Amino acid sequence: MTRLLTPHIATMTELREPHKVLERSGGKPVAILKNSAVVGYLVPEEAVNMVEHRVATREEVMAYLEASRERVQPVLDYLKDK
Repeated sequence: MTRLLTPHIATMTELREPHKVLERSGGKPVAILKNSAVVGYLVPEEAVNMVEHRVATREEVMAYLEASRERVQPVLDYLKDK
């Protein structure tokens, strides 16, 4: 069973009138279902604007790369020969 990332859902049929789906969600993301399976998420503009965006510092990027090195090293090794 797939875990939904939002409590708001809509079917593909309901997307015939997307403005109603967005109004009903109250500005929150909506999971789009087809045959009871999630096919995507509809994210209204106001939900995106609620997130504060900032540029990561060089130190933050380097720390993330170092922390993820062990997980991605097999892929890097594979791509080295390509």
